[in-house]
Amino acid sequence: MDTPQKVAVVTGASRGIGAALVPAYRGLGYAVAAVARSVDATDDPEVLAVPADVAEPGAGDRVASAVLDRFGRIDTLVNCAGIFVSKPFTDYTGEDFDAVTGVNLRGFFELTRGAVAAMLARDGGGHVVTITTSLVDQADARVKAGMTALTKGGLDAATRSLAIEYATRGIRVNAVALGVIRPAADPADPGGALAALHPVGRLGEVEDVVRAVLYLERAPFVTGEITHVDGGQSAGH
Repeated sequence: MDTPQKVAVVTGASRGIGAALVPAYRGLGYAVAAVARSVDATDDPEVLAVPADVAEPGAGDRVASAVLDRFGRIDTLVNCAGIFVSKPFTDYTGEDFDAVTGVNLRGFFELTRGAVAAMLARDGGGHVVTITTSLVDQADARVKAGMTALTKGGLDAATRSLAIEYATRGIRVNAVALGVIRPAADPADPGGALAALHPVGRLGEVEDVVRAVLYLERAPFVTGEITHVDGGQSAGH
């Protein structure tokens, strides 16, 4: 009997890390649902573009439904969508709070709930990977990140909690905590200020993150793990 093709759902798939994970999972033989507020269809019949704002109530059920209608299953969810707003804490506005918690927390809640329900429905296990940040573990006076700590810290805790909750059901839950990853839109680092945030003295690259996610995908005995891809940032300065 043929082994069914596995299916990965990737949020934030229109650019950066999320966009790079789509071909990476295709390389593993997965079909992929690429989720973003604006995402272009491709010529690959095994890639489904799903336009969705993960912060909207009900987004998780709508995405899961679209993926199940097309592919019939969900094996992996990569929560890659996220917002980073750097300000002194007292300068954050109510609008900032709504935007950051909407994507970082509501998005995680919506998509993870929908994906895990789909995994449980076929009782075949699955995997959830969430992109977080090493600033949760190692605050840095040079980076104002109160809202990031508030939201991404919750995702680290939820990763461990859900890993234990679903361990006996074959669903693994992990996270990848990042340092500063070189942005495609503005790859320069004048004066090396961002590189200096990492003990190794360089920015991370998107491919560094992709390698970590794929490692976790192929590590069946790893769950509840926060994998740091941060050039040593979480270890200290």
